[in-house]
Amino acid sequence: MLLNAKRLKQIATEAGLDVLVATAPENVTYSSGYWALSQWVRRGPQTYVVLPVGDLSTSRIIASTSLIDLLADQDVWINNVQRFDFFKANRNGALTSDLDMDQARLYDLPAAPSAIDALKRSVTDLGLETARIGLDELGILPGTREALAEAFPGASFHDASDLFRQIRAIKTEEEIARLREVARITERSIAAALAVAHEGATEKDLARAFHTQTVQDDATPVLGCIGFGSRAAMPNVQPSDRALSRNEVIRFDVGGRYRHYRADIARNAVLGEPCRRTQTYHNALHTGVAEALAMIRPGVCAKDVFDSTVKAVRDTGIVDYERTHVGHGIGIDGYDLPYLSATSTDVIEEGMVLCVETPYYELGWCGLQVEDMVVVRADGIETLMTTDGALQVLS
Repeated sequence: MLLNAKRLKQIATEAGLDVLVATAPENVTYSSGYWALSQWVRRGPQTYVVLPVGDLSTSRIIASTSLIDLLADQDVWINNVQRFDFFKANRNGALTSDLDMDQARLYDLPAAPSAIDALKRSVTDLGLETARIGLDELGILPGTREALAEAFPGASFHDASDLFRQIRAIKTEEEIARLREVARITERSIAAALAVAHEGATEKDLARAFHTQTVQDDATPVLGCIGFGSRAAMPNVQPSDRALSRNEVIRFDVGGRYRHYRADIARNAVLGEPCRRTQTYHNALHTGVAEALAMIRPGVCAKDVFDSTVKAVRDTGIVDYERTHVGHGIGIDGYDLPYLSATSTDVIEEGMVLCVETPYYELGWCGLQVEDMVVVRADGIETLMTTDGALQVLS
């Protein structure tokens, strides 16, 4: 199970809620293990997970009939399913495999006409007509809350997307294992890209090598910002036909997805000899990350990490360094809590997984960025990296 059940019960109870309903794709998958394909590739498709706080064993997945085949082929811990809508899967001959029989069982479940009808039915079936319901507002269609309030006037409905973010902030060991693996895959993919980084190679050449390694390691490409020279100063650079010249910076801000979990790592290299300014600036950014990692431990305020990191970068080489943030949580979503910014009210807790970063972008020159993934442990951090973010010099 990916869900941190203990934390869910704690946070929902503190908020005075009887039940949480996940609707956004990240929260649906996190809560149940169910990856509903259409939710992840386009806006609009509805999938819900109903999570009664007092007894999670009664939790229910509400899924479109067109997607329930995936429930038979994924590691889903919730057995109660309410399907909705029509979809035809023909049956000819005997069902001989467990997969076939599991799909048939799911297709034979009674279907509600629509997602909202299925959710209403589940509220009634679970006896939640007068409950305080935390509804993840990010994944529902307009009018859903109003329809529920009309159908259940004795219930109260409360936004819950922020509560799900708080729950997801503390990772289970299974989540950490997946994050560790996707971090290693990303590092291997960077190495594969740098192996083809010669004079005349294009950003697209490196991107192909990067993403090929990601796929070969059973992960899915997601983030692939790879830029050379002045294009590296584009914060969201997308690989182009721009060819690499000697003594140019290569900036990576990259990461794949492995078993639903994300990586976000930044590294830099130079083909040939880096100039003194590149060395100085990169050292300052590297020092800033090191300062942050030395500070991070349970109980530390995120804003204090931000302040110290920015100061360290300024003191060691980039006197006018400015940032909105120097890191963020990561997990099933690319940006989880906490947020390492000057105005953050987040407090770092054991079990959080963070991306700590110090990007610098200068139009007309280049971009440089160091970003590591780490786990917060009781006495500090455990790095998920096998490389230390130092500037790589390619011959």
